[in-house]
This record gives sequence, structure tokens and C-alpha cells, in this order.
Amino acid sequence: MGILDSLENSPAFKGALGQLEGAVLPVVLSEVLGNGSQGGLNAIVAKLQQAGFGDQVRSWIGNGQNLPITAEQLQQVLGSDVVKQLAARFNIPVDQLSQVLAHALPKAVDNASPNGTLPASS
Repeated sequence: MGILDSLENSPAFKGALGQLEGAVLPVVLSEVLGNGSQGGLNAIVAKLQQAGFGDQVRSWIGNGQNLPITAEQLQQVLGSDVVKQLAARFNIPVDQLSQVLAHALPKAVDNASPNGTLPASS
């Protein structure tokens, strides 16, 4: 078990992650999923599919269990500059923001597609 594994499983880290998710996540997700620089939810989904994460995306849109995506994979798709800009804007370390987004994006896509399809206006 590496140092990051033990950190990720620590109650303090999980508590901080929970606070971060509750306080900043709605705003960050609206930036990422809104009609900002990333082009909205459909554009993010398309980027993920083009980058080879179609299985994950299908699991998020479908009714089954959501497959995970790592912080590194998500940062690669969104672009490290975008993640750095968001992290700087909200005064959050890049690695923490990436982890929170990787944890929350599957749920956000899942919630936006309750009938197994994304709304056309997303």
C-alpha cells in the first residue's frame, strides 16, 4: 500500500474531501458542465468518449453501476490548464480538485440522465 493509498483511506482526508465537495463542488461542476469553456455536459461526454472512456460514460448514463474514472484520466480529458484554472479560481490544490471531479462527475452525469439518455440541452 502506497502513501497515497493510505492518505485516500484516512478519515481526515475523507472528511476534507466531503467538505470540499459540499462547499465548492456545485460551483465547480457548473463551471465544468455548464456552457462555459468545456461546452456543457454533452461536450464533456463526447470528449470522454473520444478519449476512450466510452464504457465509463455508458455506465454513468445507463441504469447500472457507475464505472470509475481516475483523477488523472479526467484531467487528461479536460486539459490540465482547465483544471489548474479552476483550482486557482477556487484556491484548491489541483490534485484535490481532480479527485473531487473524478468522484462527482459520474454521479452528475448519472443524475442528468435518469431515463438512460442525456437531455439535448445539456
